[in-house]
Amino acid sequence: MTTTWTAEGQVAVFIAVDHHNAECVGVHAARRGTRFEALEPLRQGVRRHFGAIGKDVARGLAVRHDHGSQYMSDTFQTEMGFLGIQSSPAFIRAPEGNGCAERFIRTLKENLLWIRTFATVEELRLALLAFRHIYNTTWLIQRLNYQTPAQVRQQQLSAVAIAA
Repeated sequence: MTTTWTAEGQVAVFIAVDHHNAECVGVHAARRGTRFEALEPLRQGVRRHFGAIGKDVARGLAVRHDHGSQYMSDTFQTEMGFLGIQSSPAFIRAPEGNGCAERFIRTLKENLLWIRTFATVEELRLALLAFRHIYNTTWLIQRLNYQTPAQVRQQQLSAVAIAA
């Protein structure tokens, strides 16, 4: 999570990033940074990549998160358990343990949040969704051999299809 400003006041921005391919799988903005709002990017990613929200639909997935109250809350942890997701908290005071998310947030700030102003939370939310698409389909990532997250995702899906 990070924060930014709109004409309506301070806004919490939550993200979910796939650590393997650096893909932003979910992004959300809300006036309040609650545990319920923190779940939204996770739910976006689960719906998009597993097809639905349901019991154990994402079994085998692990989510790395910091020790923020939103992520450590019973609500967040229970929802992850329901989805079949393993909780993997980063070490306390060690943001490098969640480096993929931290790097994405830096990119988001440098390319959207610090260069544009937003009148409303809804305007920001729509801009975040557009940025997610642009990032996933055009951002060349060095550790991915200068491929986009979407290209690496497609390669992953092709490999699974061939193996099946």
